[in-house]
Amino acid sequence: MAGGFGGDGVLSERAHQYEYRITGYFIFACIVAALGGSLFGYDLGVSGGVTSMDDFLKEFFPKIYRRKQLHLNETDYCKYDNQILTLFTSSLYFAGLISTFGASHVTRNKGRKASILVGAVSFFIGAVLNAAAKNIAMLIIGRIFLGVGIGFGNQAVPLYLSEMAPAKIRGAVNQLFQLTTCLGILIANLINYGTDKIHPWGWRLSLGLATVPATLMFVGGLFLPETPNSLVEQGRLEEARKVLERVRGTTKVDAEYADLVDASNAARAIKHPFRNLLARKNRPQLVIGALGIPAFQQLTGMNSILFYAPVIFQSLGFGSGAALYSSVITSGALVLAAFISMALVDKFGRRAFFLEAGTEMICCLVAVAITLALKFGQGEVLPKGIGIFLVVVICIFVLAYGRSWGPLGWLVPSELFPLETRSAGQSVVVCVNLLFTALIAQCFLASLCHLQYGIFLLFAGLIMIMSSFIFFLLPETKQVPIEEIYLLFQKHWFWKRIVGDGEQVGPNGKPGAQV
Repeated sequence: MAGGFGGDGVLSERAHQYEYRITGYFIFACIVAALGGSLFGYDLGVSGGVTSMDDFLKEFFPKIYRRKQLHLNETDYCKYDNQILTLFTSSLYFAGLISTFGASHVTRNKGRKASILVGAVSFFIGAVLNAAAKNIAMLIIGRIFLGVGIGFGNQAVPLYLSEMAPAKIRGAVNQLFQLTTCLGILIANLINYGTDKIHPWGWRLSLGLATVPATLMFVGGLFLPETPNSLVEQGRLEEARKVLERVRGTTKVDAEYADLVDASNAARAIKHPFRNLLARKNRPQLVIGALGIPAFQQLTGMNSILFYAPVIFQSLGFGSGAALYSSVITSGALVLAAFISMALVDKFGRRAFFLEAGTEMICCLVAVAITLALKFGQGEVLPKGIGIFLVVVICIFVLAYGRSWGPLGWLVPSELFPLETRSAGQSVVVCVNLLFTALIAQCFLASLCHLQYGIFLLFAGLIMIMSSFIFFLLPETKQVPIEEIYLLFQKHWFWKRIVGDGEQVGPNGKPGAQV
């Protein structure tokens, strides 16, 4: 089966010669690596539920618990506005932000597999500390270890999946990361729904069960093959060819192997990959992949809903059990969206999903804002019908995000970077993503308190800007071989003015590459 020709009229010199079959070995490697997403997802889901549990609040945040009891019959936007409580969530992402630079060094020099294993160990330690926490300091230290685990996992897993996948199905394979993230969120919400009834230690069980995906990822990771791209990068050429033949299910890998070696030779000449990211030839990848998409992914407002879904629903008049139940429904919608995206993204393309879903998300956020402006006020409990309407609209928003900015926020950046800057570029992607994740986590409850329903209009305006960014600057990358993506920018109406028109000499010594 031939694979690997691209869009926008770009066809690499050897891409039409690529061959592959889907093998059991390839499936095993991708599923194990994708477990890294379950770490990220489980934490996204579990932290918001735990922070809404009375037993957790009584032990660590008694002031919030008393405020919650005093206003039991009053629904207001400011019930959970507490910077230490939000630090419980955001400290993880600040730690992940810092650790990703160490992860880049490990990923580039020791391989993608090594980063996956380090991430699993760190996450396991953090889960144990959180489950055994006796004070806020112990909670925060545990969150930092979790953050290091996520920093390493998010650095390595999207790269691993993109490099292992044949070009024609790279979108679907890379989105295994998003799928396991969504499943992690759903499972965490289901666990929170159950442990909320176990007094007074149910929250400890929720946090401690994070050791399960970490253990699965570590044990499975011991048997993972390294990616052929990484093995070539490390100079292990014979091993790289054997792995490539095994994951492609054929010995006819000469063309793909030659492209990997050419890309590696160019990469080896780059001694300072982070500095090289700033080079003019890498400007599109830096602006779109490393800065724009990971920042905008968080500015959709989706992670605010994931972090604080139970808290939001409680603030809007839902009881504790109903709030957790509603967050289970929204996370279930996220899983459904991941399957939709996996099935269709390589058919319809990245741009179509970004733009169509962006329009849908804007409409949903405006509907939420108008509903709250008209029907929600100080001390007023939302009618049941309005509450159901809000859950439905938020589910539609989640479905749109879950097939667009959620998975594509990881897929597209992992496709864009050439091999010489790939691990450095992915570090910046993770760093920017976690920086904005942490800022949103730290600021959202205060923003909800002060801006009230206006916070949803703010996110709607940001999505309009994001959609324009995609429309004007992102070329379609579906089915283009990963080592040939740079050709798209040489044909793009805007970027060709910056990177040139393809007349320079490329990594294989032939015309048509970047300078």
